[in-house]
Amino acid sequence: MKRLYITTAIPYVNASPHVGFALEAVQADCLARFFRASGYDVFFASGTDENSLKNVQAAETEGISTQKLVDKYAKQFFDLRDALNLTYDVFNRTSSKHHFKGAQKLWNQCRKEDIYKKKYRGLYCIGCEVFYKPDEIIDNRCPDGHNTIEEVEEENYFFRLSNYADFLYKLIEKDKLKIIPQTRKNEVLSFIKQGLEDFSISRSYARARGWGVPVPSFAEASEDKQVMYVWFDALATYLTALGYPSDGLYKKYWSNNPNRLHIIGKGIIRFHAVYWPAMLASAGISLPTAEFVHGYITVEGQKISKSIGNTIDPFALVKKYGVGPVRYYLLREIPAWGDGDFSESRFRELYNGELANGLGNLTARVARLCSDTNLSLPQKKNFKFKKAVSDNLKIYRFDQALIALWDDVSALDRKINDEKPWELEGAKLKKVITPIAQEIREIAFNLSPFLPTTSEKILSQFTGKISAEKPLFPRI
Repeated sequence: MKRLYITTAIPYVNASPHVGFALEAVQADCLARFFRASGYDVFFASGTDENSLKNVQAAETEGISTQKLVDKYAKQFFDLRDALNLTYDVFNRTSSKHHFKGAQKLWNQCRKEDIYKKKYRGLYCIGCEVFYKPDEIIDNRCPDGHNTIEEVEEENYFFRLSNYADFLYKLIEKDKLKIIPQTRKNEVLSFIKQGLEDFSISRSYARARGWGVPVPSFAEASEDKQVMYVWFDALATYLTALGYPSDGLYKKYWSNNPNRLHIIGKGIIRFHAVYWPAMLASAGISLPTAEFVHGYITVEGQKISKSIGNTIDPFALVKKYGVGPVRYYLLREIPAWGDGDFSESRFRELYNGELANGLGNLTARVARLCSDTNLSLPQKKNFKFKKAVSDNLKIYRFDQALIALWDDVSALDRKINDEKPWELEGAKLKKVITPIAQEIREIAFNLSPFLPTTSEKILSQFTGKISAEKPLFPRI
């Protein structure tokens, strides 16, 4: 049996989840469900990034300990599992003891000649947890718009990323690490071509407020304690989620598995496509094989921002509209390979137009006609994904897969209108409506990665004696 290891990125836990991470979580879950139904042994990991300075600062603002803060918000991210109907196998928290052990093991496995200590000065963005060059900072804001820039001068450990430029370029150019979409692959190759600089992989104990993974023992003796740079320890989550350095899951789904997929946002591509494979190569560990890079969600055309107050709470959205419509909007309306916008007016338009009047109305019409002729369909187990769905999901085009499915919904609607089965009775009605009902089941199965609960309801309704039931999506 083929195996697939699939991961989301791990969000910072300095605030409640917003719809941007909900997009990534639902995309990953959709793929996990699709590949499981296609016969793969899938292991799906998510989690939280808890060792950053921004978490420390958020705790100070709230007047609580950092541990209490990360516990509070990590629970909210964990609760997305039920709210969004996610099926991840493990939720890995980077403040856990087992993660500390794994991150330190990764550090120690890196070639000692790749890690060295030096003094430096730089412009550090706490919002991004990254250093920027002076020409990248405009009006005291980083390229991502954060105004959390501070000048830092200290002595830290560095990783010799410059040693890996040729290796990384060939790796990505030849698709040994496949990056989708092509625009993101080109972006990474361009970044590498410009020349790679070594990057800092530790922070002073004092500046980190004592919070983070301690630098392990192989490092040079120093009077100043150091903790790992948050990105070095956070990337290790993809290993520690599998129990690394212990074998078992790690061996099964990482070192002995040719399909290792990361799903990430475009803002963190540098860390995943450049830093991470270099670190793994230094440590002699297998690399990820694919990275799907999604875009950002704006809200009514504006970037999501706590200061603006335009964050969208996924829990509130699900409570108001239901999990199926929320998953549908994120997978259908947000371009899989680009940026997209969230608008409540567009949400309602899609809900009424494609869910209530489209799929919901079609299902209700067919069920009533089946009921009129006492149609009963035997259970079916050998469903297969339609080519348009399968081909698009294999390249992470969630939106195009759903558009293709809704073309089938529209085609079935037209067929009913053309054949007018409501004018028929008895055997003639049964002859016409049976293949239509069977196609409804095919559509329902193909919906299972996207709208699992809706898929289950339709398949249940159209197995055995078919009867009319409450609308799947009452109009709003």
